[in-house]
Amino acid sequence: MSTTKVSTSKVSTSSVSTSTDGVATAARRPARRSRYPWIVFALTFGLLLSDYMSRQVLSAIFPFLKAEWALTDSQLASLTSIVALMVGLLTLPLSLLADRWGRVRSLVVMAVLWSLATLACAVAANFEQLLAARFLVGVGEAAYGSVGIALVLSVFSPRLHASLSGAFMAGGSFGSVLGVAVGGYIAVHLGWRWSFAAMAVFGLLLVALFRALVTERSLDRHAADKPADGEPNATPSAAGTASSGYRAPVSSLFTSPAVLCAYVGGGLQMFTAAVLLSWTPSFFNRYYGLAPDKAATAAAAVVLLVGTGMVVCGIITDRLGRHDVRSKWTSAIAYCAISMVCLGVGFSLGNGPAQLILMGIGAFFAAGSCGPTAAMVANLTHPSIRASAMGTLTVSNNLLGLALGPFVIGILADHVGLRMAMQLSPLVYVLAIVALVAGRRLHPAAVRKLAKETS
Repeated sequence: MSTTKVSTSKVSTSSVSTSTDGVATAARRPARRSRYPWIVFALTFGLLLSDYMSRQVLSAIFPFLKAEWALTDSQLASLTSIVALMVGLLTLPLSLLADRWGRVRSLVVMAVLWSLATLACAVAANFEQLLAARFLVGVGEAAYGSVGIALVLSVFSPRLHASLSGAFMAGGSFGSVLGVAVGGYIAVHLGWRWSFAAMAVFGLLLVALFRALVTERSLDRHAADKPADGEPNATPSAAGTASSGYRAPVSSLFTSPAVLCAYVGGGLQMFTAAVLLSWTPSFFNRYYGLAPDKAATAAAAVVLLVGTGMVVCGIITDRLGRHDVRSKWTSAIAYCAISMVCLGVGFSLGNGPAQLILMGIGAFFAAGSCGPTAAMVANLTHPSIRASAMGTLTVSNNLLGLALGPFVIGILADHVGLRMAMQLSPLVYVLAIVALVAGRRLHPAAVRKLAKETS
């Protein structure tokens, strides 16, 4: 009898122990799950920094190229716009390919290509060779933004999408800051070719780390929309590979009027932000008489405000949108209006503190609508084509903003001067506001349409 009791006690203890271990294990799982998405975000964000460092380092060495090769402002602008043009043309097809081929694999190939192309920029012997190398940089960077943000959003709850989208897209501004500031410093002390070489080495080291830590299988395990055990899988995996569930047709990327408005509004609001990213170093060099490295540092402060505004505006938008999703559209409209007024007035003033303050405020809100428009696109399209939808938004951002803005201002600068050209650039916000207002009105119909597709 006594033996039986002891045995039972042991079994009971063992059972409790097992149960406790199970509880402890279960308690540990969420912690591991919550950490991994942030690791994915950090590494994907890091590569985005490399992307824009390689892209925008050129702005810091405009004065060197202009002096050494006697280039016009239009030629300098073409070296910037060729990258954005290739991004605009290739983003959508490459995003569609990544949705099927695998997002991790696609991102690795892209990063290797743009890093090697940046290295080719360092050894270019003339304008034509540099233009060809910049063409390849654009090919490599084409779909990184869209595929990268789709990969990040796949492992986070939708309630964080505007904040994450704003923060992720702000990586472009932060990367531009680093590219301009570090590139300008290296160019002054070591020569402009070493500026390109440094960006290339950084990119190659980072892509090796990304490849080692981020896998498609791990992304699938941590997918935010992954169903519970026993439930059917209605969406693709986080890695972007095909699943046995429903896949929305590609045509649905263009059949929602509200989403189309988000594409157009998002692209147009990037016009002036792109002008600030590309031409601010030259503005400080020409009108404030700063040496290239000091002009690059001053411009980096402006670009840093652009990136910070993208993050803060995304967070504000998520908070305002908790009770009424359509207020995200309203936020985007407000950001465009504030930037338009501040930059328009700021560039019309003479040199001095007033101009710099207004430029700073305008820069802070210049790309604040990125997070809201990306969140609207992500939330109003089926998850199975989310990377493609973000790719379409990236096409618009590049063709209407990042490619068009610097090029148009470069042409205007050759005729009316850089100051006047930059003063005119905020007027494009008027068109962006019109598109965003229309998107807000069409939002309810888009929600009903998506509900029918997912039911």
